[in-house]
Amino acid sequence: MATSEPPKRQLTPEEWLSLTNYFVGNNYRYRENIIIPKSLGPIKIKTNEEKMVESVFESCPFKSAMSCVIGYGLGAAIGLFSSSIGPTPMNAEQQTVREVFREMKTTTLSYAKNFAVIGALFSAVECAIESARGKSDWKNGTYAGGVTGGLIGLRAGVKAGVVGAAGFAAFSTAIDYYMHSR
Repeated sequence: MATSEPPKRQLTPEEWLSLTNYFVGNNYRYRENIIIPKSLGPIKIKTNEEKMVESVFESCPFKSAMSCVIGYGLGAAIGLFSSSIGPTPMNAEQQTVREVFREMKTTTLSYAKNFAVIGALFSAVECAIESARGKSDWKNGTYAGGVTGGLIGLRAGVKAGVVGAAGFAAFSTAIDYYMHSR
């Protein structure tokens, strides 16, 4: 008994294209049938809106503005605390409550402005260095600390600028080490 095989069917070009797209994928980057293994829980693919919001939050202007606002708040808290512990009398006479509060307000605002400027300047410099280097490591904070400390210290002279750069760079490196070692 001879077995006869059915005649072989030839695929049309459209069928070949459909078959290759099914097995290999289409030429577009967006695919609806991506399979992502769930090893640590469910994985959600970000939408375009989520990606846009994320890009705004990771931008240098946003980081600098947030550092300015947070620095202002932290400086105000530290200024309020330091002025409430030991208010310095303006004259030898007894101060009124109004004068004490006015002095506390001045000290608090002074601290707040200084912390806001330092926070915004450091964040802007660090983000610019990170963007230029293309890396995110401890060196960015060290370089940004050196530049920020140098710029702040330059108001008092070149020697103060060098000392400020070295001090701020060392402080930034120590903070980065402490934050990343945990």
